[in-house]
Amino acid sequence: MKNKYIPRDISWLSFNERVFQEATDKTVPIIERMKFLGIFSSNLDEFFRVRVATIARLAEVKKGVSEFVGEDPAKLLKQIHKKVLEQQQEVENVYNAIVKELENHKVYIVDEKNLNKEQSAFVLKYFHETVLPTMAPVMIETAPNFPYLNDKSIYFAVKLYRNGELKKSMKYVIIHIPTDVLPRFVVLPRQGESRYIILLDNVIRFCLNELFAVLEIDNAEAYTIKLTRDAELDIDQDLSKSIVEKIEKSVKDRKKGEPVRLVYDREMPHDLLQFIMKKIKLKRSLNAIPGGRYHNFRDFISFPNVGNKELLYNYPAPLPHPELSKAKSLFSVIRKKDILLCYPYQSFNHVIDLLREASIDPKVKSIKMTMYRLAKKSSIAHILANALKNGKSVTVLVELQARFDEEANLFWANQLKEEGAEVIYGISGLKVHSKLLLITREEGTGTVMYGHIGTGNFNEDTAKLYCDCTLLTSDKRITGEMTKVFNFYSNNFKIGNYEHLLVSPFFMRKKLIKFINKEIKNAGEGKEAYITLKLNSLVDSELVKKLYQASDAGVKVKLIIRSNCSLVPGVKDMSENIEGISIIDKYLEHSRILIFCNGGDERIYLTSADWMYRNLDLRNEIAVPIYDKRIREKLKKIIEIQLSDNTKARILDLQQDNAYRPTVHGEKKIRAQDEIYNYFKGRLRAHKQPQPA
Repeated sequence: MKNKYIPRDISWLSFNERVFQEATDKTVPIIERMKFLGIFSSNLDEFFRVRVATIARLAEVKKGVSEFVGEDPAKLLKQIHKKVLEQQQEVENVYNAIVKELENHKVYIVDEKNLNKEQSAFVLKYFHETVLPTMAPVMIETAPNFPYLNDKSIYFAVKLYRNGELKKSMKYVIIHIPTDVLPRFVVLPRQGESRYIILLDNVIRFCLNELFAVLEIDNAEAYTIKLTRDAELDIDQDLSKSIVEKIEKSVKDRKKGEPVRLVYDREMPHDLLQFIMKKIKLKRSLNAIPGGRYHNFRDFISFPNVGNKELLYNYPAPLPHPELSKAKSLFSVIRKKDILLCYPYQSFNHVIDLLREASIDPKVKSIKMTMYRLAKKSSIAHILANALKNGKSVTVLVELQARFDEEANLFWANQLKEEGAEVIYGISGLKVHSKLLLITREEGTGTVMYGHIGTGNFNEDTAKLYCDCTLLTSDKRITGEMTKVFNFYSNNFKIGNYEHLLVSPFFMRKKLIKFINKEIKNAGEGKEAYITLKLNSLVDSELVKKLYQASDAGVKVKLIIRSNCSLVPGVKDMSENIEGISIIDKYLEHSRILIFCNGGDERIYLTSADWMYRNLDLRNEIAVPIYDKRIREKLKKIIEIQLSDNTKARILDLQQDNAYRPTVHGEKKIRAQDEIYNYFKGRLRAHKQPQPA
């Protein structure tokens, strides 16, 4: 079959289409639909900043680069452009439909043309008191340099002229719309039961003539533009510079990245568009994308809650873990048994509590952890600083190449270093993506180590929205090998040998291939053989081929892939034993769970690694085996619920049309995320009930 492998970027566009579907789904609360438009837009921004920028670079090389992207780069760019243009029009249509539906709930989004007298006075006052102090228009025809356009901002390209004197009086102006310091949405005074919202863009439009009154113009036409730049870091190889200096320089250089996309209001006059394209030196007209009146839909993630509860999802409060919530000491619980935490269903506060206990416990001697993406106001970083004040030894590996979090990570690294922590600034040539915490405690029986291995970041903010799993353990088989990993961070020559953990880039790929080969062998011998994978991305060509081989041998393969999936399930004589679904819902599916039949003695792993070349060969990732029978059953139950989803599950196939899994007449509707929350709620309730004597 020709299409054995769907290019990663085409698959990603299909994933973002699934995100967009949530904005079109009328069973989703209206404001949540608006937020999904924002998520879709934010995803697309990052896609252009990183992936399209990379493909554009490869297209300039031309020869010998197709294997990097799975397609000829120039051809791929055209495919992307075609798809994005289609999506752009759909976004505008859906936005307009949502605006109409909001009116049924007496919520009105108004523009500068339909303000009543009271609203006009409010907007004018708001502009003069709040907006005008942030305004700095640039007359781009007479300015010595064209202004730098930040790729996270939106701008007005303004055309000014007097009636009857177009050529003589015409002026071009660039205005930054200050959404970085002001909210994108302004809530107007309530009128009875009706609520009114105006975008900041339209506040400025309403007052344009006042802004340029000194120029004595009759007409001011404003058209929104948005620029996206190449965001890949170029890390120079100057050996005299530290990794910190290189990252700091690269982050600054990123802000000057080459333009890769210009989205503009399609109503913009041709002369103004051509003038701007020339000034920003946009190399490809292919990357100029006509859009509607509004850009930067990612701001719609923060669309205001105007008070109607039915317009939003009900996000139930995270549940306490039944065995941790009442414990005086979390160490005493973890010493006896392994603990599984699953967010956002259960509370991430337990991890914060564990660290807080470690920071004040006189028996605790050291804390070691990896940092990839911390919360903006990280409790964890503050607790580590407190641990240092209490005399604990703290070692932190801070990954400075966590994309778009480099500056934040530099900040926390410097803060902790000033407090006395040993800070390891990543590993040269190897991104550290593992989610590890290792606490050493002196107890009566000797030294005991307590470990945390997770699928998600140490981030209390994202833990409220990302579905992730964490193993807390004092099992020596695990913590002993975690020590080897931290030794490797300190001394990159000490790779270590691992019997239990799967560690990339050294052994994980080989072990995974070995596990798949075992299933192939067992299937060939007529034994039960199956593989179940829950991942964010499955694009590694070697592992895709191995799964095809497994399917051909009769191994039953079930996939739950949130994002990119280059494997094509369900094709006769190639992948007919492979089924694949993707779940997009109110929480972001982020956990990675691997299950291999292994002749009846199942191998079950939690891992930070997706099945991508970069994760297996260019990053340090960890997969931890689950030995505790109770936890194994919990993870299998979670997977079982997700595989039975017939509400938010989409079918993965060659067509990539993202069809929802059909339901049989009379079949119970199952929405996995709600079912999983109820599962943990039921376990908590059962734990609280008195046990029979």
